[in-house]
Amino acid sequence: MLFQRVGAFGVTVLVATVLATAGLSACSSSADSVTIYSGRTEDLIAPILEEFTESTGIKVEVKYGQSADLALLIEEEQAAGRTDVDVFLSQSPGSVGYLDQLGLLESVPDEVLGLVPSEVRDDDRRWVGFSGRQRVLVYNTDVLAESDLPSSVFELTGEQWKGRIGIAPGNGSFQDFVTAMRVSKGDEATAEWLAGIAANDPLTYENNTAIVAAASRGEIEVGLVNHYYNYRALAEAPSQTTANHQFAEGDPGSLLIVTAAAIVEGSDHPTQAAELITFLLSESGQAYFAQQTYEYPLAIGVAPPQNLPPLTFQDVGGIDFDQLGDGLAGTRQMITDAGLDG
Repeated sequence: MLFQRVGAFGVTVLVATVLATAGLSACSSSADSVTIYSGRTEDLIAPILEEFTESTGIKVEVKYGQSADLALLIEEEQAAGRTDVDVFLSQSPGSVGYLDQLGLLESVPDEVLGLVPSEVRDDDRRWVGFSGRQRVLVYNTDVLAESDLPSSVFELTGEQWKGRIGIAPGNGSFQDFVTAMRVSKGDEATAEWLAGIAANDPLTYENNTAIVAAASRGEIEVGLVNHYYNYRALAEAPSQTTANHQFAEGDPGSLLIVTAAAIVEGSDHPTQAAELITFLLSESGQAYFAQQTYEYPLAIGVAPPQNLPPLTFQDVGGIDFDQLGDGLAGTRQMITDAGLDG
C-alpha cells in the first residue's frame, strides 16, 4: 500500500474533529434512503440532492466536509466496522483514488459508467465523474489584457510576475493540479515550478473565491483558480472587472478536474446509491451543474452552456485521473517544502 493511515493526505486527521464539524448525522436505516458523505459544499450540492428526493422519493442524509478528511473518515469507520455511508461525493479524483487503493469502493454498474466518456471515469469501475472544473488564470481586466497573459502556467515563474500572483496552496483543487503536474511533468519539474512561484512572492488565500475577489479589487493581478468561481462572481456582480484566461491546450495549467461519485464498500443501499449517481448524470442533474454552478457537464451528449468556452477532454493534457489518487501526501509535502503552505 502506498499510504499509511496517518498523514495519508499530508495531515494527521482527528476523527472526532471531523465528526463534530462535518455536518449532519449520517445514520439511516430506511430502504428508501441513501447516506452521502459529500466533499462538495452544501451550497453547491444540496439543491440537486433535494431535487433527487423530490423526483424519486428516496431520502438523503448528508455529512459535509473536506474530501480528504471524509475519505480518511470512511477508512477509519470501515476499519471499525461501523460505517453507514453509501455514496462518497468527492471534490476531486484524489480522495476517491485513495479509497480505491484501499479496496473500500464498490464497482459502479456498467449502465452508470456508460453515461460518461472513458476519460472521466475510473478504469477499474470504482468511480465516475459527474461535473468538471477547468483550471484557469483569473485576471483583473483593468490592469491586464488577454495578450499580456502567459500561454503556459510555467511562465508564471518569470520575474515579471513577482508580487502579482494569488494562489490557494491549501485548497484541494490546487493540490490536485500540482499532483497532475507531477504525473505529467515529473517531480523535478514540479518542484522547480513551486520554487519559482514561491520566489515570486505570491499572495496566498484560503480558497478560489477569495482569489477572485482579490483580483477584482486589484490586490493581485492574476490568480490560479477553477473556472466557475469567476462565473459565479460575475453572476452576482456583472460589473466586476475580472475574466478567465485559459492556458494552452495540453498545458498542466488547463487541467480538467472532475467531481467524482463512488459507492462505498459494504453499502446497505447499493441500488439507491446507483440511482443517485444516475440522477446526477441525468439531463436534469447535468443542467443543474451547467446552469447553476457554471461547471462543465460530463454526461455524453450534454453540451456546456453557451457562456462557457468549449472544452474537449483532450485539453487536460493526457492526465490519467486514476493517478491523482497517488501521492497526495507527497504533493502536500512538496508545497510545504517550497514555502507555499500558507
